[in-house]
Amino acid sequence: MPPLPPLLDAGRERTAQAFDAALDDAELIIARAALTQGRRQAARALLLRTGDDWDRRGHRITALADEPYAAAWAHDWLLAEPCSADAAALLALALVTRALRGKEEPARAREACAVAACLAPADPTPWLGLLLLERTLGTEDELHRIFAELRDRHPDHHHAHHLMVARLAELDPGHDPRARHAVYDFADRAADRAPADSPLAVLPVVAHTERHRVLAAMGLAPADPAAGHWSGRRARSVLRSAFQWWLEWEHDDHPRRHVDLNFLAHATSCANRRAEAAALFRRIGRYVTPQPWGYPDRDPRAAFHDARDRAF
Repeated sequence: MPPLPPLLDAGRERTAQAFDAALDDAELIIARAALTQGRRQAARALLLRTGDDWDRRGHRITALADEPYAAAWAHDWLLAEPCSADAAALLALALVTRALRGKEEPARAREACAVAACLAPADPTPWLGLLLLERTLGTEDELHRIFAELRDRHPDHHHAHHLMVARLAELDPGHDPRARHAVYDFADRAADRAPADSPLAVLPVVAHTERHRVLAAMGLAPADPAAGHWSGRRARSVLRSAFQWWLEWEHDDHPRRHVDLNFLAHATSCANRRAEAAALFRRIGRYVTPQPWGYPDRDPRAAFHDARDRAF
């Protein structure tokens, strides 16, 4: 594992941190800035270079789609290049984003995802758009159908697995918190069947975190995740395995690695494993994600800084 970067000044880092869907993808940040100015060539070139790196493609299109005028830009791009799978995928994800914000009809977003899927049958990204939409609006059967289509195209899709874990954790909310829940089986299976170097090894930690979110919201667990949720045998086991995986296999080039780092730092902090948490906070630097620091109903920035201060 490469050496840890030095700590930044705490005061300067507090002011620098912001939640940015692009995370540390410098090329994406440049392309997104150009797109906000109505120049699509940088985004076009970026997605062309991304090719069939499906996790990176999904990450980049999702971040671009988060911009307020992304749907309009993508629509104009598709008018100029009607056969562009990149333009169609961006439009589909932008309409999904708008639908989830109540600014677009879900039916139109679904139709756009179907068009994008037809233009690029091997691309899981339009199915990621549908999964994002149906994670909130769809039935369990529909969610599993979409996830199966996505897995056929990319079995280890990082974002898709996180979405499924978040949704499955919400099923059967009154389930006895002492008993094993279906979300744990899903996460364990995904981690077990993934290649040894796959970041899906962290998924059982994500499942344990998401389940606490649901239990706390139902009043079945203390709101503070450090108050016992990470002290049980399963919690200790999944956290130990995930942290050991990170030590051995950390991927500096995975586009969503900071998502995993934030989940791991949150879990090690809640488990009072301060030395491990400190190493993770150093890796995170300023790339903080709102989840899981905002769980179950907290100010994510304040929760992050409190945990980071304790670790150091």
